[in-house]
Amino acid sequence: MAFAKLLSVKRLPTTNTDLAGRARAIAVAGWAILVLSAGSALLPWVHPSNGALIIGSLLVLAGLTEIFAGTLRHETRKLAMLAGAVTAFAGLLFATEPGTHFLSTLTIITGWLFVRSVILFFAARLEQGSVRRWTAYSATMDLVLALVLLVGLSIATVVVTLFGATPPLIASFAWFLALSFVVNGLLLLEIASCARQDEDV
Repeated sequence: MAFAKLLSVKRLPTTNTDLAGRARAIAVAGWAILVLSAGSALLPWVHPSNGALIIGSLLVLAGLTEIFAGTLRHETRKLAMLAGAVTAFAGLLFATEPGTHFLSTLTIITGWLFVRSVILFFAARLEQGSVRRWTAYSATMDLVLALVLLVGLSIATVVVTLFGATPPLIASFAWFLALSFVVNGLLLLEIASCARQDEDV
């Protein structure tokens, strides 16, 4: 009986609970993705042989976090969860690649960014106010990064200038992930802020 009461107190907020509880949980998810963005920015210092596995793991963690945050939403719950699922799936594909075929890993990251941007653009059309604006920011960032990869440009030269010689593949993907994660984390924090102001999200 006491155990059941403890579970009822400690259960995670759902879409049926108060906005304040949902806001706290979504904010935690947003901060978690920002922490992951910091971790991805450190990838240029990782040994090349571990790069693909770590990138894949970061994508899986970010995707699962985004799915969790999506379950707490009302307006675009399914699309938010789908965006997270695409991220997690891309992470699984990336982590299982041997990491030696540049074209394969490039295709995975480019495809992930493009598909995620399309999902977020659809979500933005259904949302309102600042949440709609930040969802559009996140979608635009992912689309721009996908296009940059698609045309063969790379910011690896900037990383090499700042940090010395690093594997171009890991250096590029590190900052692409970091940029995407940062905007996504800020989006979740904005959603949490709206929920705190009694706006349904």
